[in-house]
Amino acid sequence: MKRSRIGVLAAAVAVLAGALAGTAAADSQSIESWTPVARTPPMGWSSWSALRRKFTEETIKAQADVLHDRFAAYGYRYINIDAGWNDHVDEFGRVAADPKKFPNGVASLARYLHQRGLKFGIYLVPGVPAQAVAADSPIEGTPYRVHDIVMSGAGNTADDKSAKLDFSKPGAAAYVRSQARQLASWGVDYIKMDFVGPGGGKIPADNREDIKQWHAAIQATGRPIHLELSNSLSIAEAATWQRYSNGWRIEGDIECYSHCVGLTNWDVRVKLRFADAPKWTSFAGPGHWNDLDSIEIGNGDANGITPDERQSVMTLWAIEASPLLLGTDLTKLDPDDLKLLTNREVLAVDQAGRPARPVSQETQQQVWFSPDGRGGVTVALFNLGSTEASVTASWPDLGLRGPASVRDLWTHRNLGVSRDSFTATLAPHASRLLHLVPRHH
Repeated sequence: MKRSRIGVLAAAVAVLAGALAGTAAADSQSIESWTPVARTPPMGWSSWSALRRKFTEETIKAQADVLHDRFAAYGYRYINIDAGWNDHVDEFGRVAADPKKFPNGVASLARYLHQRGLKFGIYLVPGVPAQAVAADSPIEGTPYRVHDIVMSGAGNTADDKSAKLDFSKPGAAAYVRSQARQLASWGVDYIKMDFVGPGGGKIPADNREDIKQWHAAIQATGRPIHLELSNSLSIAEAATWQRYSNGWRIEGDIECYSHCVGLTNWDVRVKLRFADAPKWTSFAGPGHWNDLDSIEIGNGDANGITPDERQSVMTLWAIEASPLLLGTDLTKLDPDDLKLLTNREVLAVDQAGRPARPVSQETQQQVWFSPDGRGGVTVALFNLGSTEASVTASWPDLGLRGPASVRDLWTHRNLGVSRDSFTATLAPHASRLLHLVPRHH
């Protein structure tokens, strides 16, 4: 009898152990199946360029439907709503959705996107909104109010009516955690935190501690949420941005707001990226990327840049491993632009996450390159000048010795073997994107 009971007990323990092992295996499998935040540069669409503040739940869904149908197969996943989604604060001083634009709330939109395999992004700025300051809102879950957690100074680099959080005061961190919990509960997958200082904007502000607190608050939610910083972040603080965020804008807006035809402009907006991107190259890598801003390709001439310039934009963004967030109206797609945005070999360069460096920037004819980690080299040739010119990639400059096979990634053509260099004659603002493999490799 004793043996029988022991046998039963042993069997029960075995069953329980098996169940626990199965649960643990399931949990392990679930955890392993998670995609780490920003393991590769994010891809998707953002509302600001094409829609500005003139969007509703339905117009966002229309963009999402196109992204799902035409782009998701290529890796584009995020639908990010920018400034214009909120118009008031809630009872705890947190920005809240405009009910006219989102009558069902933004959580409903997030569910719609998630059901289609997409991800949902939202827009915020640091500090405490002026409306919350005026209301002296209570801080959720604490005995404190807004006046208990702020200090003198603007909360961000754009709004001098916002209040700066004083994280030495009880309740300040709780305010950020309250916001993060709410966003996580809505199903947010991406936060664009705009007007972060030191950096761009009209007002000096220091938001380094805000970003540290937001990083901690997001981690505490248990939800993988990408934190992107904007705009023109200070390179002097690059190590901070690298540690506490998943990406940062290295420039101001790509959009051209006056005296331009189209969304952007080569000379006024695009060309700045070529000058400044190399300064940031060493800070990019899995989990945190240099953001060149949205891609203004998709609407043909309405982009404001020529077909050659569009290819050069895509080439630069890809070889710099920048996030690829489309800024154009996806309901008005240009077929040739669509080909640029869905070239798998070019997208693979971006997703490989190996930012390139220029051999030299002494002239307007430039060669940018990045080792591919397998003995080969990805090379971009750019003619930034205003007249046709030749651009030559010399193998020794790229760390190659001996002949190499050359493949054109834009045309998907193998161009044969070159002994020690490759030269292309390029129209103004045109480019080539090549992959070189040493012949002996």
